[in-house]
Amino acid sequence: MARHGARILVAAACLAMAGSAHAQDAIASFYKGRNLTIIIGSSPGGGYDLYGRLISRFLSKHVPGNPTIIVQNMPGAASNVAAAYVYNVAPKDGSVIGALFMGAVVEPLFGDSKRVTHDMSKFNYIGNANSDAYVCLVRTDAPVKNMADAFEKELIMGASAEGASTRDFPVLLKNLLGAKFKVVAGYPGTREINLALEKGEVQGACGETWSSVAATYPTWFKDNLVKPLVQESNTGYPDLDKRGVPLAREFAKTDEQRQILDLVYTQTTFGRPYVVAPGVPPERIEALRKAFMETLTDPDLLAEAKRINLDVGPISGAELQKLIAKLYATPQDLVDKAKAAIAFRN
Repeated sequence: MARHGARILVAAACLAMAGSAHAQDAIASFYKGRNLTIIIGSSPGGGYDLYGRLISRFLSKHVPGNPTIIVQNMPGAASNVAAAYVYNVAPKDGSVIGALFMGAVVEPLFGDSKRVTHDMSKFNYIGNANSDAYVCLVRTDAPVKNMADAFEKELIMGASAEGASTRDFPVLLKNLLGAKFKVVAGYPGTREINLALEKGEVQGACGETWSSVAATYPTWFKDNLVKPLVQESNTGYPDLDKRGVPLAREFAKTDEQRQILDLVYTQTTFGRPYVVAPGVPPERIEALRKAFMETLTDPDLLAEAKRINLDVGPISGAELQKLIAKLYATPQDLVDKAKAAIAFRN
């Protein structure tokens, strides 16, 4: 009997292995000779574009069938244009991945739900490239020298569209804490905002990722032209902590203000999410999730990221899916208060 039971277990294991191999073969067969498109929801040259193109260079070797990776920029409405395309238009077969702003993920919670034609809670999350530190930046020749000054003197802040951190984060500090920010919205993305900052058209900007801005504009900080003003996250980032850059929550006057800041800044945990549409076959979702994590831990990618001074700190698709579900379960009264705090009223 014991030998008979052992034979059954061996046979079952062999069947399972054969089934797994067959599934892998089917996935490889699907992707072989096919294009796998990454839709980046921002204009070229910014942080999201930088990460998306870095990932695109190494992803193919980790996806069964080694598809050709195509990168396409689709800016607009704080990457909601890209999100809507992936959700409503793109093939639901796993051949299109969206690289979206974190703000797009929380747009239905905090933004204007009327302009959203997709349900962010129903996307299949492939993974997150990095949990970044977000900062407000200020020109060193501006009258505001530190965050305390920002409550006494006006600071002209460049921003993009509703739903983007560059627009929502300075508005949050203005509405909730009383920072005297004049928010000039309408720039296509961080690249254009930073060009305006460089030219002196604006004096500062918020909602920028420290790793990408430090990598893209190193001379700003080396030559003391621009400096970080305040950290926009729930925990401090080591490099910024060493520089003595305070957290925004340190300027909250009440527990409720801190709760609202913490809720809005929760999205910085998944600062660079990658998604595929609902309806993609589960086995392809799992294959892309596995390939994504393998890509973000690939020694060659990590070496290149280090060379260009980009932080990499991936979150798995399954873990990210749970984070999004928890966020969407936030009590409505707190969501309403956060929504009011990022309402634009310049």
